[in-house]
Amino acid sequence: MANARRGEIAATLGGKPRRLVLTLGALAELEAGFGVEGLAGLGERFATGRLAARDLAAIIGAGLRGAGEAITDAEAAALTHPDGLPGYVATVAALLVATFGEGAPQGDPVRP
Repeated sequence: MANARRGEIAATLGGKPRRLVLTLGALAELEAGFGVEGLAGLGERFATGRLAARDLAAIIGAGLRGAGEAITDAEAAALTHPDGLPGYVATVAALLVATFGEGAPQGDPVRP
């Protein structure tokens, strides 16, 4: 079960309930992956609301690894969501809100 006080969320991915959390290590991984400096740069990157599918996979992968799963971004990208693309978007949005608070980007973060 996910613990919201620790920034965890729950999502069904690959047909299984899973926990995701963006730990400091996961955030550092995302900073490096997105080529930004610090948490402010990461927040600014997310606040644009323009994330590609590979970005969603990287965020979901980092969240799963933060919760203790041994999974690559490629494996995370292959996990199905029962609601399809809107489900991936909702999962990432919920994870960002759980991590950064209510000021986190809302809406559709997928690049058209």
